[in-house]
Order: sequence, then structure tokens, then C-alpha cells
Amino acid sequence: MRLGFVLREMGAGLRRNFTMTVSVVLVTMVSLFFLGLGLLVQQQVSILKGDWYDRVQVSIFLCGEVSSEENCPTGAVTAEQRDALRAQLEASPLVDRVFYESQQEAYENFLEQYDDSLTENVTPDALPESFRVRLTQPDRYEEIRDQFAGQPGVEDVPDQRAILGPLFAAMDGATRVAIGLAALMLLCSVLLVSTTIRLTAFSRRRETSIMRLVGASRALIQLPFVLEGVVASFVGAVLASGALYALVEFGVGRLSDRPDFTTRLVETSDVLWPTAPVLVGVGVVFAVAASLLSLRRWLRV
Repeated sequence: MRLGFVLREMGAGLRRNFTMTVSVVLVTMVSLFFLGLGLLVQQQVSILKGDWYDRVQVSIFLCGEVSSEENCPTGAVTAEQRDALRAQLEASPLVDRVFYESQQEAYENFLEQYDDSLTENVTPDALPESFRVRLTQPDRYEEIRDQFAGQPGVEDVPDQRAILGPLFAAMDGATRVAIGLAALMLLCSVLLVSTTIRLTAFSRRRETSIMRLVGASRALIQLPFVLEGVVASFVGAVLASGALYALVEFGVGRLSDRPDFTTRLVETSDVLWPTAPVLVGVGVVFAVAASLLSLRRWLRV
């Protein structure tokens, strides 16, 4: 019987404040959409870091005729130095496979990657020969770099992963912007829920006064008001999850379906778990907190 009473009171409150309820739903939807977008971007950053860092090979550039004396005091790499470096690399437990690239091969690859305006003045002698090393544990790159940088015949061991740094920094920045907007919109949502609940409580103050006089508990009086905020926020969270699902399905999904696109992107399963449950949980928790705080003044018993 009490459950029926609570549900009736909740339904009456939603009908009386229909416009405000719709506003709460829309504001909550927008705020949680930005929050979910930030979470998906962060998941995408994690996927790309895992995939791309694993693909990146360590490049050990060898000294050539045009190398600076500071990096190569003994001059161009000799055959003995080259063979010794290769033997060390193949003996290392961190190395999965070693590829040697001669100056001519480096020049041919350079021609394939760049247009004639950049390659017309470049000769094979201007490009260094190198070892391309695939690691068994890419996260231990620094150990290989420390071991081979500065050895005789080695000009440089650049960290190719640093090339990806600006990209990931930009994506991390996009994540922070999305979460910042979400926080601002969530604040607006909390204020709107509080205002709606206060207006509802004020309009029904005579009813609540009577309930207090007849001995109704604080929880019974507050529950219909709290449920109004929870329902509105829950609907907003579901709509935000649906919008994110559509974005991934019809936006990101079409890009992933292209045969020439090999990078793994976020999928609809990432929206269903864990993003959607997080959005629903955040929406409900904020609604309950805002409702209880706004009722402290009007429903003191």
C-alpha cells in the first residue's frame, strides 16, 4: 500500500512539473553525453597506445660518411662493428627480430614516401644504414636504447614512440575538455533538479504537513520527491547512452568498416559496458544527492 502511495505521488509530481522534468532530462542527457564522450575518448587513447606502441620498432641508426664527428668520432661504421651490433641484438632476450636496412634500401623507401620536390637533392649516401628492431616487450624500450646508444658505430637510437606523443597529448586534451564540459553541465543538472524538487515540495507543503501530523516517516515523505529526480536523471542517462551508441554505430563504425582502415576503434560494446552503466550510476547518484539536499529545508520533521 505504501509503495502504491509513493508511486502515485511521484507520478503526480512529474505531471505537475512536466516542463521542468523535460528540462532536467535534456540537461542531464547533454551533460552525461559529454561525460560518456570523454570516457570513450580515453578508451580510444588506451587502445591506440596498446596497438601502436606494439607496432613501433626501435631504429638504431649507424654512423655514415656524413655523420657528425660528435656522434661518430671513429667515422663511418665498419663491417666488424655492424656484425658485432647485430650479434648483440640477436642475443638479447628483449629482441624478437632484427631487420637490417642498407643506405640504398633507406633511399628507396625515402623515394616511396615523399614526392620529387623533397627527394631530388637526396642521394643514398645522405641516408644512414640502420637496424630495425622488434621487441618482445615494447615497454622496455629504454633498456635497449641505454644498451646501444653511444656504442662504436651507432649514431643515434631515437625514441620513435615520441612521434606519437603529440597525438596522444591532443587526445588526452580532448578527453579533459569533454569531461570539463560534462562537469559544468552536471552542475547545471544538479541545480535544475534541486530547483524542480524545491518547487514541487513548496507546492505540496500542505500535504506534507498533514503527513507529518499523522506520523508519516521522513523517508516516506521524501521518497516520492527523490524518485522524481531519479526518474528524470535515469531517462536522461538512457538518452545519452543511446546518443553515444548511435555515434559509435553510424559514425565510428562506418570508418572501421573501410577495408583500408586497420586501426582498432571503440565499438558499441564499449558503450554498453562500461560507459552506459557509469552514466546511469552518475545520473542517479547526482539526482539522489540533489534531491535530498533540496528537501532539507522544506521537509524537516
